[in-house]
Amino acid sequence: MTALELLSPARDLACGMAAIDHGADAVYIGGPAFGARASAGNPMGDIEALASHAHRYRAKVYLTLNTILFDDELDEARAIASQAWDAGVDALIVQDVGLLELDLPPLPLIASTQMHNADPARVAFLEKAGFSRVILERGLSLPEIRLIREGTSIELEAFVHGAVCVCFSGQCYLSAALGGRSANRGTCGQPCRLPWNLLDGQGRVLQENRHLLSLKDLDRSASLTGLIDAGVTAFKIEGRLKDVSYVKNVTAFYRTLLDGIIAERPGLAQASSGSTVFTFSPDPRKTYSRGATDFFLHGRDDGMWSPDTPKATGEELGSVLACGPGWFTLDGGADDISPGDGLCFFTSGRELRGMQVVKTSGSRVVLHEPAEGLEPGAKVFRNRDHRFLKTLSGQTAERRIGLHLAFLETEEGFVLQGTDEDGVTAEVFFEEDRVPAQKPGTALDSLRKQLSKLGESIFSLASLKLDTKPYFFRASELNQLRRDLITVLEDNRRLARPRALRQLAPGGQALLPGADLDERANVSNRAAAAFYRKHGAASIKPAFELKNPGAGAQVMVTKHCLRRVLGACPREGSKAVLEEPLFIEHGGKRFRLAFDCAACLMKIVL
Repeated sequence: MTALELLSPARDLACGMAAIDHGADAVYIGGPAFGARASAGNPMGDIEALASHAHRYRAKVYLTLNTILFDDELDEARAIASQAWDAGVDALIVQDVGLLELDLPPLPLIASTQMHNADPARVAFLEKAGFSRVILERGLSLPEIRLIREGTSIELEAFVHGAVCVCFSGQCYLSAALGGRSANRGTCGQPCRLPWNLLDGQGRVLQENRHLLSLKDLDRSASLTGLIDAGVTAFKIEGRLKDVSYVKNVTAFYRTLLDGIIAERPGLAQASSGSTVFTFSPDPRKTYSRGATDFFLHGRDDGMWSPDTPKATGEELGSVLACGPGWFTLDGGADDISPGDGLCFFTSGRELRGMQVVKTSGSRVVLHEPAEGLEPGAKVFRNRDHRFLKTLSGQTAERRIGLHLAFLETEEGFVLQGTDEDGVTAEVFFEEDRVPAQKPGTALDSLRKQLSKLGESIFSLASLKLDTKPYFFRASELNQLRRDLITVLEDNRRLARPRALRQLAPGGQALLPGADLDERANVSNRAAAAFYRKHGAASIKPAFELKNPGAGAQVMVTKHCLRRVLGACPREGSKAVLEEPLFIEHGGKRFRLAFDCAACLMKIVL
């Protein structure tokens, strides 16, 4: 049986709890320090509370300890890892291999996507070095993932939803080069979302003030079966900076899809316990969406570029039929639009502008103020659905574990037995005088009714067996009996829950695929250098964050090629020619573009 894991983000305790309640098999969350989202740290007490809640459903909590570390930070990182073990964390997501040289608790290690896990040799090395899972590079295609699966036995995790890095993960130094904010240190300034100018070799501006490196958001909901067939077993939602509405909505969306796939394939199973029922219809377009791309999973996606805006546009509602000062009509009608909705549109000059709905009047949408630049034919999007968000603000899911109950008569009295869907059992005994019921049928119905009341627990009734003669029982006594059983069963579940431990690295020397490491290996401390030397490194250059390598160094490598999207790709026989060298420029800082056409890559260099 292959267990599939839905992995959701947790900005904080509230988001993590919501993710579990909405069907996540695991959540990933930042601790007090050294998470790749520096602004999404959490105290260890909150992480312990989250782990306690998750473990009720045999779901897991992963701590992101995935920045590169400096020498004077290793002791603190080791202390955080120890605190995570004590808090009940199930694994560490790491980038810095220096951690493997420290005396860590026996937590399984997951190789962050920041380690650039993009080929079979790299992944095989990490498996031999002691990692239990790798988070794959986002830009891999299905055939590339299959090759990794065929060459390794390690668990494979892939992003399926949310924002994407335009560059290869862990290989981006553009933010550090622009303003000293290192992506590998958790402080990325997201320069890929900034407006840039594109200049040719003569200094002519080819593209002005456009978001040349900005892409749409990842959405691989239509490719889950393909990912499963390629060997992926963990499906990750991006969003440790997103709010609780996003977490609820997107987690519920993918939970529904995975449940459908599991129901159709007997060899697949959910990685945690319980089934989830939602009080809303999840729709990822309604909680922060820049549009959708599968990002190279099936080859190049010509629609993934978003040069006009890096902001969320949400769902398309229709095109403007007519408009006037403070109102417009849509070809799709106004029935689905509500007061408080946030709408947006692009002007004829491709500038994104927002609108707020006051009311609808027949087919008209009435706005808070006139929308300058709105014209007939313009497409209107909704990036804030007031009714949907109001629904999400309440309780929107119920997650329950199936429970089989049996009430039996014994020589000593009575016993209530319970067996949950994981096979965990409990029983409580009940000594009571056997007083025959005056109305046998009514007595058995009352017994069944009282024992079936599981609403306040994490369980739902799967079956109830009554093996007793009809006796008179007080409702209060039966309710207490049921509550006592639930308490014992939850205690037994805690005791029976397996805790995965880090396994010893497989036999055989784990040798690096290459012996010479440049700054892209992100070696920023002595322990990391020692690790790589032990595994075959002959030369090691310091990380970009320690020593700027100077002119000519790569600050980004990406499959997103500006020559191609602008119709000047020589591989495709394009007639258009852009006079090189090409440069991108923002805020007075200029970077040169280099093109590796054989590998179909674009490089940004100092």
